[in-house]
Order: sequence, then C-alpha cells, then structure tokens
Amino acid sequence: MSEMKDMILDVVERMLKEKVDKELVDTVEQGHWAPELWDLFKENGMTAVAFTEENGGAGGDIEDLLNIVRLTGKYATPIPFAETTFANYLLEFTSLQVIEDLATYMLYPNQAFTLENGKLTGEAIHIPWARHTKHLVTLAYSTEGTHLVEIDLSQAEIKVGSNLAGEPRDTVIFHHAKVSQVSAVLSPNKIHAITTLKAAFQLALMTGAVDKINDLTVQYTKEREQFGRPIHRFQLVQQHIVHLAGETAIALAAFNNVTEALLKNNQNSEVAYACIRFEEIIQAVTTIAHQVHAAIGTTHEHSLHQFTRRLWSWRDEGASTSYWTNLVATQLLKNSGDSLWGYLTSSSANSPLLKVEG
Repeated sequence: MSEMKDMILDVVERMLKEKVDKELVDTVEQGHWAPELWDLFKENGMTAVAFTEENGGAGGDIEDLLNIVRLTGKYATPIPFAETTFANYLLEFTSLQVIEDLATYMLYPNQAFTLENGKLTGEAIHIPWARHTKHLVTLAYSTEGTHLVEIDLSQAEIKVGSNLAGEPRDTVIFHHAKVSQVSAVLSPNKIHAITTLKAAFQLALMTGAVDKINDLTVQYTKEREQFGRPIHRFQLVQQHIVHLAGETAIALAAFNNVTEALLKNNQNSEVAYACIRFEEIIQAVTTIAHQVHAAIGTTHEHSLHQFTRRLWSWRDEGASTSYWTNLVATQLLKNSGDSLWGYLTSSSANSPLLKVEG
C-alpha cells in the first residue's frame, strides 16, 4: 500500500459523489458516456496512478489502482476507467509503452486475432467500451506464438452491442490493420498471469457494486414503512440485513486479500479463491437485495437494478467459476502427494497453495 492511498481514495470518492447520479448512469443505456468525468479523472492524475514514474505515472501501486476501480464500481461510473488503466497495466506488464488516450482490451484466447507481418486480422465480440475508446490492447496469434498487441481502433469496423447492464460491449473487426506495438511471445504462465490480473480488476468492480447494494438496501429498510414502522424493525428483514452485511464483509475481505497478494506476487491463490467465493456472494447479495426491495428494486426509477445487473454482467464476462475451481483442484492434486490434508495443513501456514511460476 502506498502512502498516498487514503488521500487518493478520498479525492476519488468526493468526485464520484458529486458528479455521478442515477440519471448519469442511465445515459449509458442510451449510448452515451461521461467524457467530462473522464477529463476530471485525468486532470487529477487518477488515470496514471499505478504507472511507473519512467512512464509518466505517479509511482503508485496496484493496490491504489484497484481501490480506485472499486470506487468506480461502487458508483457505476459511466467511463472506461477500469478498461483504460488495465490496458495500460498490461502494456507495462509486457514491457510495452503505455498510452495516454482512452483504451480497452480483449483477452479471450478463443477469439484472439491473427497477426501476420505486423498486420492484424479477425473479429472479436463483447469488447468493453470499444466505440468510445481509441486503442485496443489484445491477444494475437502469429506463427511464433501468442502476443499482446496495441492497435489504433480507427482502423476497425465496430458494431455496437451491450451487456445485460446496458454497458457498451462491441464487436470489433480488423482487416490487415497495422499494429502499433507487439510484445514478445507470451509464455503460458504469462498468459495465465494476465487472466489473473483481469480477474483482479473485475473483482474490484464487483466489490464496489456489492458495497453499494448493501448501502442501498440498508437505507431502504430505514425509509420504507409497513404497519406504521420502518421495515428494518421486523425480524425477518433484520435477518436479511445481517446476511447481506456478512456477504459484503466477505467480499471486502476477499478483495483486500487479493490486493495484498498482488503486492507479494502470490495472487494465484487469492484470486482463484475470491472468484470462487464471489459466485456465492453475487447470488446471495442480489437475491437478498431484491427480496427486501420487492418490486420497486426492478423498476427503472430505482437505482438498485443498475448495480445488480452489473454484478451479473461482470461475473459472466470473466473466467468462469469452473476455470478457477479446476485450477485449484489441479494444483492441489499435483502438489499434495499421498495426503491432501497433510499438504493443506502444512503449506497453508508457510506458502500459497498455488505457486506463481515464472
């Protein structure tokens, strides 16, 4: 954790409280976004928090950046902040040059583009915010192997699409388009590390949304009255609120574990466990929130659905729970020898269950 974390988060939260309301979030579903808010983030140096000073950044760390991403998830901020900063983080991670303009990414191995003689060809779907950004950071296959490339989106044909929450998820098509930067061939471990980093950014967004859903639900139980008293006085509602608070606390703890593990390069274990647990968190949190709000939570006039729909969308856009459970199971079977219980009890106190390999 950098020394400037608290100051950074205080500035970001004040900006978001002042600038982002339900009406602004609604504009996303009408095909718009908030460029003025992006400019404000950029003017305050938030887009370069985690870049190295050599690349013009503030020299912060991944924990600083992920906590800002968490806040953008908490306010459903209609700007491609997570996408741009993650794209640049990947460029630094693969020893490429960061970019200052809006950017996005595509990391689905099953639909990576083809790279030949420095030209990119292919089609990919569900690319976040492509229509509003200027650069794409993506995986590409060549005869040598898999690369990370950066390319100008002005060369692309873009077909507009959206996810369940109405956020831009576009189809991008390239026909022999010239790439701007190409990484060295990525090893399988490097590709897995990139998948893990992507999951960490998505966990940050989802943690923010869970926190907001908890706040909205508690507030609603204090405002809504039934039989002459606020509904939070009823035992059944109290039980729901306690359960919701517990799941929110688990989400925040899992997120904090992930950021700490990233700083120590032990992220495989914590990201895998967090992704597995978030499947249960999302089911519980969205179910409880909508039960407590009843029909009003699904109406356009209320803001709850803006966050529950994002949770469902962000969950489905990352690596599946089965991917992470298979990873954990494979690693446990590979390393446990004759005694799984002995391995768990001996290694848990000394080292991460999933080793980060070079």
